[in-house]
Formats: sequence, structure tokens, C-alpha cells
Amino acid sequence: MLKNKGTLIPIGGNEDKGIEESEQYTLEFIDEGILYHVVREAGGTNANIVVIPTASSIPVEVGKNYLEAFSTLGCSNVTVLDIRSKKDSEKQSSIDLIKTANCVMFSGGNQSKITNKIGGTQIHEIIKDRYKNESGFVVAGTSAGAMMMSNEMIAGGSAAESFIKGAVKMYKGLGLVPGLIIDTHFIKRGRFGRISEAVAKFPNLIGIGLAEDTGMIIKNSTCRVIGSGMVIIFDGRRIKHNNHHILKEGTPMSLTNMRTHILSNGDRFHIDKKKVKVLAIEAPFI
Repeated sequence: MLKNKGTLIPIGGNEDKGIEESEQYTLEFIDEGILYHVVREAGGTNANIVVIPTASSIPVEVGKNYLEAFSTLGCSNVTVLDIRSKKDSEKQSSIDLIKTANCVMFSGGNQSKITNKIGGTQIHEIIKDRYKNESGFVVAGTSAGAMMMSNEMIAGGSAAESFIKGAVKMYKGLGLVPGLIIDTHFIKRGRFGRISEAVAKFPNLIGIGLAEDTGMIIKNSTCRVIGSGMVIIFDGRRIKHNNHHILKEGTPMSLTNMRTHILSNGDRFHIDKKKVKVLAIEAPFI
């Protein structure tokens, strides 16, 4: 895997002010512990942070939430870029914001909105180029904003229909970290089954399940866990039995020898080497 100089911070989400169970109606609000890491990686409180609430059905409210949240950490150079169409992604004013940002933060909601309105645009290409070539450039995202970072992106799927072929819907993401498939709200919403099917479809990729108030800092192919919850790693490279490719839609699947790792604060996973490094038990909380 070609090394990227920038930093990715996918976050599992935290539906702190939701008004509906559906993810697109929730106000994603990451507590100060996670946002602190975003600010620090972006260069501190003077960093130029651009928040993109495209995934949300209530982008104005979500944008205000992030302005307030970053403000509590002492950040004053924060802008909300409200992109609602591909045309908005091609505006010179939008392009200029992305070119000068130290950090681009994507909100939660519906990840397909991000790929449909930003994917393939100049903004998308600038973000990919800067992430590849610029040390200190940060792309952070919560929930939908984390899931869209992969190339093979989970676009939907019911946890109640877990392990049924076709229960998970896949779509193309922005391809920032093509070696992973990322799922969020992982523990609370019981998404073990849908990421298992995603890995069955793409056994050469690593599945990452992020709990709420939990994220990863990804630098140089190394993922470091931050936050209060768990990250579940799904490694399908040694699957011995995988009948996904021969089943009809709606049929229960069977998988054997799927390797899983449960990581928490400070633990690390190397994407290329597929190796886990667990933090010493006496180490301080990050």
C-alpha cells in the first residue's frame, strides 16, 4: 500500500441529540475527547477547520453543533461548507476552502449523499491529493463521514437480517483508505452481521467496526484507537469456507475461520502487515 502523508480519523458516531432512530435524522455530536484529537492532529486551535454536513438531512443544525463543539476547544477558524449538490462541489469558493483547510470534517447522516454530491468532483480530487501528499492534512468523519472513507462502502443494511445474503448494500466510497471497509455505531446497533457479509464479498479487505465515542487515527497505514469504546477488526484472508458467491439472495450464509480482534484505547492495527499491537495494561488512557 502506498504511504499517505496525511491523517484519517474515522469516528463511530454518537447520536447525542437525535430526534429519530434513523441515522439521517440524528445530530451527530462527538464529545470533546474525540474532537480534541481531531484538533491536535490538525495543528491545534489555530487550525483552519472546514465542516461538511452533506450527509445530514438537517445540515444547518449539524453545522451549528460543530461550530459550538469546536468553539469549546478554543477553535475560532471553523467554517461550515454546506454542499447540497455536485454543482456546489465545483464552486470556486468551495474549492478554495478545501485547498486552504488544515482539516476537513464530515458529519454523520447518509453516506451515499457524500459520494453522490462530492464523489468525482474537484473537491474530491483535492482531498485525495492533499491526503496523499501533505503531512498534517486531516480528514475526519463521524458515522457516515467515516464509512465513506473506504472504497467499498457499506451503504445500508438491516442488523435484523444479519448473515442473509443481500442484507448489506454496498456502494463506492471516496476511496481514501481502500484496504478497509468501515462500519459505525457498531456495538449499539448490532452490526456484526452486515460487516461479516461485506468481508465475505471482499475477503481481501479488512472490516473495521467502530463503537460510538470511539475512533481511529490512521497514519502511514497504522491505526491507533482513541475514545472510550471498542474497535472490532474482521480479517477474512484465511476464511476456509465462504459460500457467499454461490448463494441466492435472501439465503443464510456460512463463514468459517474469520479472524476477529477486539481493540480499545491505545491499541494499534497495521493495515498492510495485518498485525495487532495491544497497549500494555498499565499504560495511561489516551
